[in-house]
Amino acid sequence: MTKMKMKRQILISVLIAVGINPLFAESTRGPGLGHTISPEEIAMWDISVFPDGEGLPEGVGNVKDGEVIYKNKCIACHGENGLGTATGDQLAGAKMELTSEYPEQTIGSYWPYATTVFDVVRRSMPMTAPGTLTNNEVYAVTAYLLYLNNLIAKDVVMDASTLPKVKMPNEDGFINIFNSEEKSK
Repeated sequence: MTKMKMKRQILISVLIAVGINPLFAESTRGPGLGHTISPEEIAMWDISVFPDGEGLPEGVGNVKDGEVIYKNKCIACHGENGLGTATGDQLAGAKMELTSEYPEQTIGSYWPYATTVFDVVRRSMPMTAPGTLTNNEVYAVTAYLLYLNNLIAKDVVMDASTLPKVKMPNEDGFINIFNSEEKSK
């Protein structure tokens, strides 16, 4: 037996003898950080909204209310009429197409689904207090942003049944994994 093999066998024997055997390690043990998440905590963050509207909550909003909320909670970052600022993305008013030399990726030119607007606003806006808008406020802000992008009329009301029906100009610009999975079932 070579010296190297002998050292390896001794090491393995010692590890087994002192009980350090990875085959019998407890799978629930971790580095001792955090805590086990409760079902209530999971439910609080399990708010996914899909392209077809699955997961949209109850609520209703319109352009008029959305404009008021936008001016109070969004304009500082995203500018007047969603035209953007030095610190916030442009959300509306794209003049350059996605195929141009300098494409503008706004809600109306780039985003594939209106439900994605709702999902992003609900989860991450306003930046200073993400997740604090009510469902009605999120529907209203979403309606206002869709209106700014000339995708809905000013009198349209957004809710779980109307929002998924909004046809986005770039819907076909993405590979829809969701629909691909549904068709293969």
